[in-house]
Amino acid sequence: MKKILMVLTSVSEIGDTGEKTGYNVAEAAHPWKVFKDSGHFVDFASIQGGQPPQDEVDSEDPIQVAFTQDETTRAGLYNTARVDVVDPEQYDALYLVGGHGAMWDFPDSKGLQNLVASVYNAGGVVGAVCHGPAGLVNVELKNGFRLVAGRTVAAFTNDEEVAAGKDKVIPFFLADRLEEQGATHVSADVFAEKVVVDERLVTGQNPASAAGVAKEMEKLLAEVIHHEKAEEQHEAEAVRAEKDAEKTARKAAADDAQH
Repeated sequence: MKKILMVLTSVSEIGDTGEKTGYNVAEAAHPWKVFKDSGHFVDFASIQGGQPPQDEVDSEDPIQVAFTQDETTRAGLYNTARVDVVDPEQYDALYLVGGHGAMWDFPDSKGLQNLVASVYNAGGVVGAVCHGPAGLVNVELKNGFRLVAGRTVAAFTNDEEVAAGKDKVIPFFLADRLEEQGATHVSADVFAEKVVVDERLVTGQNPASAAGVAKEMEKLLAEVIHHEKAEEQHEAEAVRAEKDAEKTARKAAADDAQH
């Protein structure tokens, strides 16, 4: 079992429009189910800590309903940790949940940037979906390069912002900003699923891509678990061989003493 941290926005209003927003519940719920079904531990954090705002729940989506009614999840969301006090060494993977609010508080959060960089530098998996990749903006790795530089990524597209009627409200177009920082942004049709894996970075275009991002993250984590088990087996065999050698040596010494 691995530990996965979901990061949520703390912004509850889209710009100064008065329109309510928050983290996208579908983008949290569907990956949560993938991770939980795989036996992983899921924790939550947000930019400001406390109880993060959420978009409306689709009552016809049983996974969203289960997510919002799960007692452990409710407790975790009631008082999330601030990203700048989270210990990155506690987590094997990081998943950045989308929602329009992320466009305002993800990009300039030093705490989030440090968290993302620390998890990735340590060999962990980083995933983000829809507006979640706003949290990849400005992240610099220990090698001095930006995380997204030279990588292929997916995120909410310019056309999708227009279709959602938010193109005049958002502070910037996310796809454009990612490309400005050296990424190659790829996309499917408006609101169609698109998931991209580039080494240990997994990104998705929109809510329809959330479960797919989690599934690809799970594949990467499964590879880590397989590698760890192989190493454990190798170490166990080495210890066993060492003990067998010691036993053989003691027996040989005993035989020599008798003669």
